[in-house]
Amino acid sequence: MRWRYTVAGWLLLASCLAGAEVHASKNAADKSKLIALENAWNQAQLHRDGQALDTLVSDDFVYTDTDGTVLKKTKFIEDIKDPAGQMTFLANDNVEVTFYSGVAIVTGAYHAKGKWQGRAYDHYGRFTDTWIRVGDQWMCVASHTNLMKGPAGN
Repeated sequence: MRWRYTVAGWLLLASCLAGAEVHASKNAADKSKLIALENAWNQAQLHRDGQALDTLVSDDFVYTDTDGTVLKKTKFIEDIKDPAGQMTFLANDNVEVTFYSGVAIVTGAYHAKGKWQGRAYDHYGRFTDTWIRVGDQWMCVASHTNLMKGPAGN
C-alpha cells in the first residue's frame, strides 16, 4: 500500500515539473513574440505606418507621452502619421518582459532621432507597455514613455 503513495507522489511531481516546463517554454515564446511586436512598433513609427500601429494597439489604447500628454488611439496614430515628424532612428535596449495572467508588462530603454517640425531631436528614454492577450494575439492597451538625459540616464 505504501508503494502506491510513493508512485502517486512521483507521478504528481513529474506532472508538476512537466507543467512548469511547458509554462516556461510558453513564456519564452511569448517573450520573443512581444519583443518582435515592440520592434514592429518601432518600424511602424519610423515609416509613419498608422495601419500597422492600428493592428498592435487596442481600440481603447492610452498613451502617456514624455511631457505628460495623454492620447487615445486615434490621436496617437494621427501624431505618428503627421508629416511634420521625420524619425530617422528608433531602437530599444534592455527590454524586459514580466508576465501575469493574460497580461505582459514590457519595459525597456529607447533611443530616437529625427526632426519634429524642422527641429532636430536625439532622445534617450524609457518605456512601459502593457499588453493583454486577446485570443491568440497580444494587443497593447497602454504605453508610457519618459525621457532621460543620456544613454545611462546621465
